[in-house]
Amino acid sequence: MALSIRLAARLLVCPLTVLTFACKSPSSSSYSDAYRTPPQALQAQNQSVVADATGVPHSGGSLSGDFRLHPQMGSRHLKYARDILVWLPPGYAQNPDQRYSVLYVHDGNNLFDRRTTFGGVEWQLDEQAGQLIRSGKIPPLIVVGIYNSPGRMEEYTWYPDTLDGKTFGGEGQSYADFVVKELKPLIDQQYRTHSDKAHTGIMGSSLGGLISFYTARAYPDVFGQVGMLSPSVWWKNEQATRDIEEFPQDVKVWVDMGTREGRNPEAMLQTAKNFVQGLEQAGFQHFQNLAFHIEEGADHSEAAWAARLDDLRKAGTSAG
Repeated sequence: MALSIRLAARLLVCPLTVLTFACKSPSSSSYSDAYRTPPQALQAQNQSVVADATGVPHSGGSLSGDFRLHPQMGSRHLKYARDILVWLPPGYAQNPDQRYSVLYVHDGNNLFDRRTTFGGVEWQLDEQAGQLIRSGKIPPLIVVGIYNSPGRMEEYTWYPDTLDGKTFGGEGQSYADFVVKELKPLIDQQYRTHSDKAHTGIMGSSLGGLISFYTARAYPDVFGQVGMLSPSVWWKNEQATRDIEEFPQDVKVWVDMGTREGRNPEAMLQTAKNFVQGLEQAGFQHFQNLAFHIEEGADHSEAAWAARLDDLRKAGTSAG
């Protein structure tokens, strides 16, 4: 069954990472989200792609379920290697003929295990996904957690931007190329996936939400669902809203934002509203291929995103 927006049911969970985040807005240009890297520095420079690396069983910490770790996967496109942690759904080993939808989630170090999260708070994506699957509320799917790197801000932004007088970002195309040209082929080769667009989603929070949008835009035939939690659509004076014109309309999109995010919450929320309005003007329709959720009192944090997982599920069951 395709992932759908029924997004919860298929864009199953919310992503990743962010930090305390003093967000840039019309009245505040301070920004700290960039430095949200795992406690253990993933500094290894990659010289070759680990295209045939077999995932090894991985457990411990607060992990729940069946995991495979692809350690320090390199890339021809990126400076830094990174861990890839794959969560397999309940019943995967017992159903050798079944194939599964796949959800790619950025900031993978914040999804499953408190040992690798920023600030010790995880999404509990493994526990929540497993419970939803076992209860029949969503179909089983594979979740691919893509760890971030010391180059997170560079990799998660499509264009450079100037923050506090310094220029950051702009390597998003290279990151998207890594995900589509190197990581996805590895996942499709080693796991029993449905590899088509209808069964492939991409999701992230903050800058992870931003790069999810741009990756789906750059590869319109690859991703059928996009999850954008508290997306940093303010980047480069809201360039993402202007770039909607080239975004594929046969994609299902989830966008959300809390009312207490960043130093200027009202401005932050307005950027999300502007982005959603741009999607509406491009022909996206609520309850069909667009869902927009405002979470009262929610800040910009892992805990806030983890708490919204059930909202995603409910959106999934109410949408067509």
